Amino acid sequence: MNLIAVNINSLRLGQPLPFTLRNEQGVLLANKGYIIHEREEITYWTSRGMTLCVDVDAADNRRAYVGKLYDMVRSEAPLRDIAQMQLATDDLVKVEASEASGIPDWAALQMRANNLLRDPLNEQFLPRLDRLYAELHTLVQQYPDATLFALMHLAATEVRMYSATHAMLVYVVCSLAASEVLNWAPELDAPLGKAALTMNLSMTALQDQLAMQNQALTVQQIEAVEQHAQRSFSMLLAMGVDQEDWLLAVRHHHDRAPGALESKTVALRMARLIQRADAFVAGLSPRVGRSSLTPSAAMQTCYFDEEKMVDEAGAALIKAVGVFTPGVYVRLASAEIAVVIRRGGNTTAPRVAVLVNRHGMPTGEPIVRETNVPAYKIVANVPQREVKVQFPLERMLTLI
Repeated sequence: MNLIAVNINSLRLGQPLPFTLRNEQGVLLANKGYIIHEREEITYWTSRGMTLCVDVDAADNRRAYVGKLYDMVRSEAPLRDIAQMQLATDDLVKVEASEASGIPDWAALQMRANNLLRDPLNEQFLPRLDRLYAELHTLVQQYPDATLFALMHLAATEVRMYSATHAMLVYVVCSLAASEVLNWAPELDAPLGKAALTMNLSMTALQDQLAMQNQALTVQQIEAVEQHAQRSFSMLLAMGVDQEDWLLAVRHHHDRAPGALESKTVALRMARLIQRADAFVAGLSPRVGRSSLTPSAAMQTCYFDEEKMVDEAGAALIKAVGVFTPGVYVRLASAEIAVVIRRGGNTTAPRVAVLVNRHGMPTGEPIVRETNVPAYKIVANVPQREVKVQFPLERMLTLI
């Protein structure tokens, strides 16, 4: 590890870090993709005598370091200045186009969410939750399709962190439905998001265990699942959470209460939307013991209520994310196999990237198609496990 100081004045508030931030001993302070929202976070580190550093042995950071060093030598900068050189955020942003687009390191974000939700007794839990919510909120507002795609990809490829990925995905689809379809006030997004992220707080480890489990649930596991809403509510209350809508949305997120949303309180509207999203996302996410449902089957789990009527919250979710959500695989009328990358104006006609041609051979590079064209109409779902061709997440995100 070769640590070089970072110019702290170059750190941009509200933007994903384009590097992993460490102190002078190499201790991790913030992962790549982390968003610093307030200058106080930086002064918290520096006031304790820490020097904020970046490891230039990492490939991308090394290119930035060598490039700036070359520029200083070429400009005949004094040796003292060269020896004391610090890297700025802009120096590192230049080396990778995907970082310039604001797309974070999704694997690092998934790990951070997992670590947070598995450690609810940490005294920094609520501030860390605030930061996770704020980061996801920014991403879903600025890059909704990329955020959906990334989380669907993570849900399908990393089952060991099922609970955290599930919570983030539930928040994202709820946020899109609330803002784009139901027209809820913007200030409701925070309690809605924090409720979605903490709804399973009392059973995070158990939920991860169940995602990896082939056997039927034990009596103790069934009891924990049945009581987790109340227990999560109690845990948040004990932490000092006093936002009623957040608390009650968690407490009631498994209630089976059909009916018009306008007849419910704000908290119960949130709970209903989360309950519908919870079922929809769970259906789309594979586990060790079962494959994911087809998009149409997952859609039916939330679109119709307990009385077999169209559910207002469920219908809003489907309208927001589409029948074919970014991240699911489909077969086209052209006999090609593709993955959905962007929602379309029509919920059944998204933009896709072809991975397998009509002869069953990999395309080499993804080919973008518009499925509102009859020749490329979606004709069937394809289970993710049956698609043997996979492209790196970062590569796919550049197409969105």
